[in-house]
Amino acid sequence: MDQQALDKAAVLAEALPYIREFSGKTVVIKYGGAAMAAADLKATVMQDIALMKYVGMHPIVVHGGGPEVSELARRMGIEPQFVDGLRVTDAATMEIAQMVLVGKTNREIVTHLCAQGVKAVGLSGQDAGLIRAARHLHRSRETGEMVDLGFVGDVAAVDTEVLTTLTTAGYVPVIAPIGVGPGGQPYNINADTVAGAIAAAMKAEKLVLLTDVEGVRADKDDPSSLLSRVTAQEVKSWIARGRLQGGMIPKLQCCLTALEGGVNRVHIIDGRVPHSLLLEIFTDEGVGTMVVK
Repeated sequence: MDQQALDKAAVLAEALPYIREFSGKTVVIKYGGAAMAAADLKATVMQDIALMKYVGMHPIVVHGGGPEVSELARRMGIEPQFVDGLRVTDAATMEIAQMVLVGKTNREIVTHLCAQGVKAVGLSGQDAGLIRAARHLHRSRETGEMVDLGFVGDVAAVDTEVLTTLTTAGYVPVIAPIGVGPGGQPYNINADTVAGAIAAAMKAEKLVLLTDVEGVRADKDDPSSLLSRVTAQEVKSWIARGRLQGGMIPKLQCCLTALEGGVNRVHIIDGRVPHSLLLEIFTDEGVGTMVVK
């Protein structure tokens, strides 16, 4: 018997208990970073999500698209600005974010999933009142002063009816992180924040964040200090002490939101690794960092 065939059989056998455990369960995937930019990685993520669906799981995708928003903003003469990993969003930038996230990126993901035989449906937080937003009031971590970020929102509430309807009917929802506030005002919300709120509201079994890092490090400057498991209390302590910087802050805050909302496990994994989703969900070793209560 060919050794390669035996290895494939062993991998399938290893996956069986995980397929049994997660069949019928909801898993929220935050899709962003290099996994969205590189064509080969994009293809493997779509295959991973399709396989999850085919073995009976209920994946929900929340996507980012920050680099594309920044690129279009620059082409239109607007230099992107960030504070503590959050995009400063004036009226013009808000319009650009909607054009890119809802009109382009969301459509592309839906198209790729459908090409894998998955029934995917694109949504933004504005659809069916899915994500109700409130203006984000931000205090700079550097100066302690309040900073006006414009039309940047927090998730005030999630109406799960449309998601429950779609997943029950066999569809994979793909969500752009735009919420709607009072008077119909759209708000740009960090995609990690949306993913955490969606996972909590749906009582998901897992939340998986695809990122451009291996996971969480004990020492941010030491690649060998990668942690396979951290607790929510450790994360809270790191945030309070200012140990974390930039985009990792909203990622770990969304982990806390999900865990406090009833999600069992949250995983921060390296989306630059092909099939990292399958490695995390269906193998004993997994990849990246698991955040637990």
